[in-house]
Parts: sequence; structure tokens; C-alpha cells
Amino acid sequence: MSVERAILLIVGVVVLASVLLAVYHSPYWLWLTGLMGAHLIQASVTGICPVVMTLKRMGLPTRSGFA
Repeated sequence: MSVERAILLIVGVVVLASVLLAVYHSPYWLWLTGLMGAHLIQASVTGICPVVMTLKRMGLPTRSGFA
């Protein structure tokens, strides 16, 4: 698994989990979905993402796009 695919998996799990928690527990969990969206916008503009840095330190290879 590459860094690019791992980050897609992590973001997908967090968003899906927060939506399910909002449906079954409390609507306040939608704040997590909103924060994740804001972070994705910030990371696309600045190129800085702590999760990507962590995955690279763990030794996951990087690939260009969806190659």
C-alpha cells in the first residue's frame, strides 16, 4: 500500500465513522466530518499533512497519483 492510497483509506474511514456516529449517537459528530473536509482543503493548498508525514516515516512508499 502506498501513502496516497493509505491516506484515502484513513480519510474515508474517519468520514464514514463520523457520519454513522452522527446518525446513531449525536449530530455533533458531523463537526468531525466538517473538520476533515477543511483539513483536506488546507492540505491541498499548503501540501502539509501530518498523517502523510507519519505514513512516510513509517516507510510506506509514495507513488504518483493513482498509478
